[in-house]
Amino acid sequence: MIPDKHIPQRFNLVNVLWDIQKKRRYISKDDIAKIANEFNISKTELEGIISFYHFFHFKDAGKYTIYLNCSTISKLYNYHEVKKAFEDELGIKMGNTTKDKMFGLFQTSCIGLSDQETSALINYYPFTNLTAEKARTLIAKIRAGHSLQELCNFPKDNIQYKPEDENKTIFFKPFEIGDGLKKLKKLSPEDVIKMVEDSKLSGRGGAFFPTGTKWKYCRNNVSDQKYIICNADEGEPGTFKDRVLLNSYPELLIEGMAIAGYAVGATEGFIYLRAEYKYLKEGIEKAIENFNQAKLLGKVILGIENFDFNVQIFIGAGAYVCGEETALIASMEGKRGEPTTKEYFPVEKGYLGKPTVVNNVETLCAVPRLLEMGLKNYLAIGTKSTPGTKLLSVSGDCTKPGVYEIEWGMKLKDFLVLIGANDPYMILFNGFAGECLSSVDFEREISGENLLADQIQFTFKDPIEYAHKMSGVGLRSGGSFMVFNQSRSLISVLKNITDFFVAESCGICVPCRTGNFLLSRKIDKIKLGHGSKSDMEEIQEWSHIIKQSSRCGLGKTSTNCLLTAMLKFPEEFEKLTKDESDFNDAFNIDRATQNYDNIIQEIESTYD
Repeated sequence: MIPDKHIPQRFNLVNVLWDIQKKRRYISKDDIAKIANEFNISKTELEGIISFYHFFHFKDAGKYTIYLNCSTISKLYNYHEVKKAFEDELGIKMGNTTKDKMFGLFQTSCIGLSDQETSALINYYPFTNLTAEKARTLIAKIRAGHSLQELCNFPKDNIQYKPEDENKTIFFKPFEIGDGLKKLKKLSPEDVIKMVEDSKLSGRGGAFFPTGTKWKYCRNNVSDQKYIICNADEGEPGTFKDRVLLNSYPELLIEGMAIAGYAVGATEGFIYLRAEYKYLKEGIEKAIENFNQAKLLGKVILGIENFDFNVQIFIGAGAYVCGEETALIASMEGKRGEPTTKEYFPVEKGYLGKPTVVNNVETLCAVPRLLEMGLKNYLAIGTKSTPGTKLLSVSGDCTKPGVYEIEWGMKLKDFLVLIGANDPYMILFNGFAGECLSSVDFEREISGENLLADQIQFTFKDPIEYAHKMSGVGLRSGGSFMVFNQSRSLISVLKNITDFFVAESCGICVPCRTGNFLLSRKIDKIKLGHGSKSDMEEIQEWSHIIKQSSRCGLGKTSTNCLLTAMLKFPEEFEKLTKDESDFNDAFNIDRATQNYDNIIQEIESTYD
């Protein structure tokens, strides 16, 4: 919990809401009135905060709250069968609670288990590789009194590949706590920042901003208090590499945070852990305790003067947009997790108005390894522009889904062989905010020696020209790699993506809120075979408006997949569109009013 002496009461708000949600299974009107009074905010504002987060409810969500993953990879497996099995066994439809308030059934977007689909969370306990039969058995056992802890299956790490040469492996090798921290005895904060700058280590959550530059800016801002926040809100669909690091290498993360604290002069660290990863909290807490016992956290760490640092965990409440750093900070401050305008960057005025560094799990885990192996050895791995290795989360139509640690620079075609891709047709690279890849991209390398994908205006008319200009893939690399073969419906995948952004938009700016809704309706029209060439043109126009006008990265990247799919797979759209839409021709007034006519006839018959 956040210490009260440092933090105004408002910043305990999300923790209070979690306590009530867990105890009562929903937040009632009486609770809202009491909390609003206690925190001195209006009931309307509080209701806005509660409604913003996916895992807070205004109605009883059931003693056993089931969240079934409805993301696109889940739907490649047993989602529809599992959904039906749950609905049949419980006697309710999705989005409802049983009459006895024993079970609630809800759908949710990606929960970081794409390598083990179909998956679900029940009271935040994970259940993987579900089938219809497993779902029915699960409900029966819960009713018979079995505990969720007994029934759940803890997710496997599925580390499928790492460089054979341990000198070229950064993440997945033995780790001794304190090895990186001990190097600080001979390094000044400025030395550490210079080393991180020279390593070219960049953000691995998707933004790819230079880590050393961010740390330097924060260091140079004088303040009585600074913060380090680990962004463990791994919400990009198809991404789960941070889950593996948090599960098997939490000490590596904590050490990276402490080194960052030393470098910038921060004394407090927070791990913003997504609610979907609650089952990892206990392991992370044990790791923090190990550091405390080894006196590698706390006061005057390793006897280094003024090196004080502590780490605690903050649980999110379900919002994709909180992966954006200013939205994440707003969430921690007890507000709606909406991105802010960039009048100030977090390194200037972040958490509680103090200089704050926000880094991804993978980024922070790389830091102790850098100090441990030395700059020269680190730079010998990968490519000139992007040294080191990259973690990729692989799922979909391949024989070996899981996490891969590869050197930057591997050819895409070689990676497809490595993962056992089955007749790869389309690849979603870097999640729903990434890009679609096709066979024209297979010669490209996974590296940073290319243009930023989200800065391209997609003026290319030829996919081969695009692939040539984009000689590498992955500069903005969150690390998701979803494979689809030719048996899959590309339009259905795109529909899942557009629906996701409609649901996850914070709604604060019109281009993202309205534009993604309109794109979703356009995809519906095309999917039904009523689309026209003008619809395709309007999709491009709206996509560019959303990209150029949205205030945060969610909006600016929300149309990347759609635009690259239209470029790489024009035949998929051409077979479903016409020169002129037959949408009006398809409308039948008699059929549309049939139900109304039947009702009128029944009413008239009762009076006869």
